[in-house]
Amino acid sequence: MDFVEEKLQKLGLKLPPPPTPAGSYVPFRMHASTLYLAGVISTRDGQVIAGQAGREHTVDAARLAAQACALNSLASIKAALGSFERVGEFLFVAGYVNGVPGFDQSPAVINGASELFVEIFGEAGRHARLAVTAAGLPRNCLVELQVTLSYKG
Repeated sequence: MDFVEEKLQKLGLKLPPPPTPAGSYVPFRMHASTLYLAGVISTRDGQVIAGQAGREHTVDAARLAAQACALNSLASIKAALGSFERVGEFLFVAGYVNGVPGFDQSPAVINGASELFVEIFGEAGRHARLAVTAAGLPRNCLVELQVTLSYKG
């Protein structure tokens, strides 16, 4: 078990299997020491966490969906790099929240992902970020996350 999975275990969390593409794209692309992940949607135990923040879901429930996206992203990172030891630093996280019109708490929701990355990777987990509300997301998911990071070797 590597350091990320040990930290997750201490937090009561588990790394899921890496998500598979649901369309005509690849799950990640590596270029010039930068890893670009495809967007991952909020799923837990193979089930989509669906609905809208401000309607079916509270901000706290949506934060947990963002955390689920972060876990899915970590699974993609491990699949791409083979080991978390190769992670350099997180560069950019784009977070999208399926919310009712006027929902203005998307930054608080996406903190569920951002805080997990920092909890696990420390300063290397800090990143620039986008957090917006969308009128709809794929499969009516609650949150979608896209991550870009640097890697070693």
